[in-house]
Amino acid sequence: MKTELPYFRIGSSYGGNQDWFYDAWMKLGGCAAETACECCIYLDLYFSTSLYPFDINNLNKKDYIAFAMKMKPYLHPRFSGIDRLDIYTEGFGKYLENNNSSIRLAGVEGSTDYETAKEILKAQLDRGIVVPYLNLNHKDRRFREYDWHWFIINGYEEFEDSLMVKAVTYSSWEWLDFYELWHSGYKKKGGFIIINP
Repeated sequence: MKTELPYFRIGSSYGGNQDWFYDAWMKLGGCAAETACECCIYLDLYFSTSLYPFDINNLNKKDYIAFAMKMKPYLHPRFSGIDRLDIYTEGFGKYLENNNSSIRLAGVEGSTDYETAKEILKAQLDRGIVVPYLNLNHKDRRFREYDWHWFIINGYEEFEDSLMVKAVTYSSWEWLDFYELWHSGYKKKGGFIIINP
């Protein structure tokens, strides 16, 4: 079984890219704000919301960077990062509220058992909604590029003994084993966000 959601490009970039930011803090720790921007663009394109403050039919790098700076006050980078789901839901939720949106956010904590988390994640993607995901430390160095990082999951493919998820970050995507991603080897794990339009 496979669900792979449509996405958007900005030039040749698959989604946006944190490396584009001129603001040093945003370039270093703006991944939470960036995923919120990605969700807004996605919802405008596929759910007819009005969350992106620029021309949704003319996505470009300049406007994307400006949008990220508008999101910065809501999910501003800090020394510990946006390292808890409630910080994200509070900040992004405030942006949604200030833009007259009734969308609600809920966190699925990394302490949730794997089977439950897997079913919630699949159900959200089957509804056609992307998933912001927070990975904190991970003992498997294959995930080192995702350490202390927010990214988007926009698809899954289920096999008899595994679930692969499509992770989007830094202008590209790759398939990751969700069981291995979820079992980080640390008590403090992160988790993911459910968006309810």
